[in-house]
Amino acid sequence: MKLLEERIQKDGIVRAGNVLKVDSFINHQMDIKLFSEMAKEWKRLFAGKNITKILTIEASGIGIAAVVAMEFGVPVVFAKKSQSINLDYDNYTTKIESFTHKRVYDVIVSKKFLSPEDHVLIIDDFLANGCALEGLLNIVEEAGATVEGIGIAIEKGFQTGGEKIRKRGIQLESLAIVESMDDKTGEITFR
Repeated sequence: MKLLEERIQKDGIVRAGNVLKVDSFINHQMDIKLFSEMAKEWKRLFAGKNITKILTIEASGIGIAAVVAMEFGVPVVFAKKSQSINLDYDNYTTKIESFTHKRVYDVIVSKKFLSPEDHVLIIDDFLANGCALEGLLNIVEEAGATVEGIGIAIEKGFQTGGEKIRKRGIQLESLAIVESMDDKTGEITFR
């Protein structure tokens, strides 16, 4: 998606360790007009799919997923990274290693929000090694629901996550695929 690539070129910051900082428009301050255009593109890419739920993981995916859910006219469910007193005890759980935070989370979705009748579109802000997506796919599988596809804002094409997911035969639509990043020059190239 040219609009997203241009925004990444303009406002994205490359940091050491393959980190692409997009906090000025995606995952700290959010550009809702951009999210709306992204949602319209995923609506086009997943046209004809019977999507009943949008699934994401807290925290950075929630804003994008909410706008996508509005475009599709369905609820958004987000996997929580910690148990709290207001969360049900009948949950789907999995472990996810975060590339950004360098730690493992126990991720939780209440069973009352995901069922075998659901057709799920997974939405997230980044795809690097695919650990978060694998965890979300495990939760959908455990629920007996159907994965209709995955929408990613920014995929790091030089890391293994996209390849792993595509090998599973799942429709994966990344709106910007970063081919390379240079933390010394700040240069970003796309596929």
